[in-house]
Amino acid sequence: MAEKVVLAYSGGLDTSIIIPWLKETYRYEVIAVAVDLGQGEELAPLEEKALKSGASKVYILDKKREFVVDFIWPTLKAGAVYEGKYLLGTSFARPLIAKCLVEVAEKEGATAVAHGATGKGNDQVRFELAIKALKPELKVIAPWRVWSIRSREEAIDYAQARGIPVPVGKDRPYSMDRNLWHLSHEGADLEDPWNEPGEDLYFIITPPEKAPDKPTYVTVDFEKGVPVAVDGERLDPVSLVEKLNEVAAANGVGIVDIVENRLVGLKSRGVYECPGGTVLYTAHRELEHLTLDRMTMHFKEIVAAKYAELVYDGNWYSPLKKALDAFVDSTQETVTGTVRLKLYKGNCTPAGVRSPYSIYSEELVTFGAGGDYDHKDATGFINLFGLPLKVRAMMEARTGLRKG
Repeated sequence: MAEKVVLAYSGGLDTSIIIPWLKETYRYEVIAVAVDLGQGEELAPLEEKALKSGASKVYILDKKREFVVDFIWPTLKAGAVYEGKYLLGTSFARPLIAKCLVEVAEKEGATAVAHGATGKGNDQVRFELAIKALKPELKVIAPWRVWSIRSREEAIDYAQARGIPVPVGKDRPYSMDRNLWHLSHEGADLEDPWNEPGEDLYFIITPPEKAPDKPTYVTVDFEKGVPVAVDGERLDPVSLVEKLNEVAAANGVGIVDIVENRLVGLKSRGVYECPGGTVLYTAHRELEHLTLDRMTMHFKEIVAAKYAELVYDGNWYSPLKKALDAFVDSTQETVTGTVRLKLYKGNCTPAGVRSPYSIYSEELVTFGAGGDYDHKDATGFINLFGLPLKVRAMMEARTGLRKG
């Protein structure tokens, strides 16, 4: 009896040719697993396509809610953005897919799992670190690190020789990854950072130049850092993200163009469409400005950078990530309220914020008289706060270090 291998299957170019390759190379029985994270119509033909490509069985697992609640929301609450731009849409999808691979492998008695990530990318690390954390005895097969295929053009030729249809052509050989949170584009003309993305690149977002000439206003309600309503309507997590995707995309909001530092040491250029995520990050950040104290907010910014790095690097199931989640959750106790945003031709601008836990005091901050604030207190504060500078200046004058 042939050993079984569980393949992370997307129906894209790479995983389409991996099925016959695994059978030809290792004589494995291939079980394809497609995880529904919001790819939409892409999923419809997958079962038939995988079976025709040689898979013995196909799982299509709906994990959209788990994706939002257990992966998107924690990252949003942390405020994690990789290198100031990337909202981690692919990064936190991979550990969930890996978790599903492990669960199917256990159910089917498989001895190995396989993925279509290349040897130059980050996803190979994300898949394999998750598997090591969840079921280290599983063998991992990464065809791109083993086979002789060295380009997407060669992969297309391999597929065509076996009668396998693929959703790309040599005239548009982009590597794309889509889920509920974003759509990524890499490769081809985008590999030159000087090339501006063409308008035909975007599948989700209306190019800002073609967006409506009037702004759209939208409100988002949060409870303990978690989005719960849009324009006053409470929505389930998946519907909430879908709603904001629709509204933001129509207004050209959410295009991210970045040359990022991959974990493996290379720089890569990616263009991401992340409409709803851009709105949620902007809104969440604005609410934290109103509800977090200065020390907590500034320290959380440090945590956010580390959190983003952990997620980007594939350390979702690490002890440090778990510890940082505990810190983040404690900061979100008062991050409850409503944020109004103005969406206009690619821009997402805060247009109002309120919270029952606001620590902004109009009475104290007003330029006029009022509140329990004595201007005279500032004299002593400045004298003490500036004392180290004063003492240093006195020493420099005494020793002649001060010039001029």
